[in-house]
Amino acid sequence: MKNLPRDTKMLSRGLRIVLCLLVALIAGATYADGHCDFAEETVRLGGVVPLSSPGSVTGGIGMQWGFEQAIADINAGCGIQIDGANHRLEIIVADSEGVSEYGQTALERLILQDNARGIVGFYHSAVGLATMGMVQRYQIPTIYAHPRNDQISAAGYVEFEGKPSRRSQGVDYVFRISPPSSIVGKVVTDWLVAQGVADVVIIIENTDYGHPAGAAEGAHLERAGVHVEQLEIELGTEDFVPILSRIMARPEPLDAIRLLVSGETSYNLTQQMAELGIAPSADTICVTNHLAFQSVQYWNTVPDGNYCVFERVGTVPGQYNDLAAELDRRYLEDFGDILVSFAMEAYDSVWLMADAMQRAGSYTDAEAIVAALELTDIELSQGRYYFTYGSHNPELPPDVPAYMWHQWPVPVVTVLQYFEEGQNGLDAAVIWPEEYQTHGTDYFEVGS
Repeated sequence: MKNLPRDTKMLSRGLRIVLCLLVALIAGATYADGHCDFAEETVRLGGVVPLSSPGSVTGGIGMQWGFEQAIADINAGCGIQIDGANHRLEIIVADSEGVSEYGQTALERLILQDNARGIVGFYHSAVGLATMGMVQRYQIPTIYAHPRNDQISAAGYVEFEGKPSRRSQGVDYVFRISPPSSIVGKVVTDWLVAQGVADVVIIIENTDYGHPAGAAEGAHLERAGVHVEQLEIELGTEDFVPILSRIMARPEPLDAIRLLVSGETSYNLTQQMAELGIAPSADTICVTNHLAFQSVQYWNTVPDGNYCVFERVGTVPGQYNDLAAELDRRYLEDFGDILVSFAMEAYDSVWLMADAMQRAGSYTDAEAIVAALELTDIELSQGRYYFTYGSHNPELPPDVPAYMWHQWPVPVVTVLQYFEEGQNGLDAAVIWPEEYQTHGTDYFEVGS
């Protein structure tokens, strides 16, 4: 990040600077060591992701890759420049296993043993909720890159589970760049309502992601006059016949089944649903998890999943900026698949933390780093980042939800659909919202 401008008003130039660093990266780490003259002190970040079951291992691997790419790019540009010295950046990655308690242990180790100066990452909402109080207590600037539970950001502004808001404690150390469940759910349910559905089953995972997401989406649908039934499964379940048999026993087919189930479990559930002829079918719409966008893994696990619909969080591939396109090229080279949004989220979260440290002029002054994060204005792989509400703008208008506190306000959420067997995720149709549609339709009927 050598020569990165420190004036916040100039940070919209961030994408051009990032791309310059990508060019520098080609020269390799050896050249960087030679021309950067790194200071002795290395700045260490901590990354928390699921790398073991029952967590989403696919998600964790993608996020770890994003971390590593960002670290390499930043160091190729001479790291973080503070008081005229170039500091190399490194990240220690800890496995949360997608379990609250393990996530807490991993976080504490990163802070107390590894001396991380900032924390990035997180995939599962349960781990996010379990750790947000800890980073507040330890006063560690933290960017939650993927969890969707509304309360991760809302608890900064309002009371949560009997505890006062984080902002009432003086400084809120928690930021989020992934969209809250309420934002994602409204896009998906608006699309379902537009299809004229009347009877929907939502299958949720028994976690701090599944329950609130199911409640929010169910409420959206019910307000539109849709009958909603909710069923619950455990992550890691392999045999879904008992719960699917209940659906098959209904006297009339459903209009849609919505899965709020993450990780590899979502693949298994979708395939069994398709094998039994429940959905996708001429009668019943299949709305599966966003991991379906990873087409290689999806088709390997869900060979009968054509015509399923899924949401995508993050920039639509057709609208990638140059940085996102470069990351997509690297991801394809490393994994043989298309770039996933959670890898982009992880990449951007590292850059956001490094950028804030440089503008703060310190990697040890946590309050200064938080203040710099609040004034973020930089373009990265998913677009232009900024935080509308924080101590710099502390009062939310009555019509603005509490989850907009320390929240990136403009993540892109779209609804996609496969309409050919084995289709690449990049070729899936964007069917909603209408302004993003790529194939002139809001749904491909099964067999069309």
